[in-house]
Amino acid sequence: MNRIDELFRTRRENILSVFFTSGHPTINSTTDVIRDLAKAGVDMIEIGIPFSDPVADGPVIQRSSEKALQNGMSVKLLFNQLADIRETVSTPLLLMGYINPVLKFGLENFCNKCVEIGIDGVIIPDLPPEIYLSQYSGIFEKRGLYNIFLITPQMDDNRIRFIDSISKGFLYLVSSHSITGMKGDFTEKQRSYFKRIRKMNLKNPRLIGFGISDKETFSNACYMADGAIIGSAFVRMLTETGGGFKNIKEFVSDLKR
Repeated sequence: MNRIDELFRTRRENILSVFFTSGHPTINSTTDVIRDLAKAGVDMIEIGIPFSDPVADGPVIQRSSEKALQNGMSVKLLFNQLADIRETVSTPLLLMGYINPVLKFGLENFCNKCVEIGIDGVIIPDLPPEIYLSQYSGIFEKRGLYNIFLITPQMDDNRIRFIDSISKGFLYLVSSHSITGMKGDFTEKQRSYFKRIRKMNLKNPRLIGFGISDKETFSNACYMADGAIIGSAFVRMLTETGGGFKNIKEFVSDLKR
């Protein structure tokens, strides 16, 4: 069973998924961050693939991506670094990035390497569902690798049900039509959007991302979905502190307490 399915089979509330950029803050920090997050008790880890034009990301993640590329991070190096990660980490792992680096590496080769090292799913925000279905779905399904799709507030119910029907693992609910980044509490418009999705009784679990930055926003997101994804706030912490288990454990504990 895919580890993502196993997670949601045993729990359907207060799921915490944390995103960070591979190769940041240092070229060799990626596996340490993963292991520290797992030890700190996060439920799922999203490993970002740095890209030179991250159009959906806010300034914090953009700067981390720039730093990672300056450090020398690449898809090939990331796979090399993660080769033995499953010897010490059982937490579900996903790779998140844009389609260009994946296609440059070779999509089938990319999927093969994901399965080889134990990656459970990928998130490629700029890969349209129709293109995925017509060109790539067979490659993913043959390998048991999940491609996670994003739901946005602008989508109508028919579009959302279509994406739900072709999805496995979970749905990534984008909280607003904007770039990633730390924001205040949810607006009434956002709350209405989350309630609309909840009433649709979709088959897949739902995690809310974009704008989750602290215990309050995490708790509110968990009330309206199965859990939440934190990115920019964690990346900023890594930038400011350099990471380390003590800082990562404190960050996670502050969210869950």
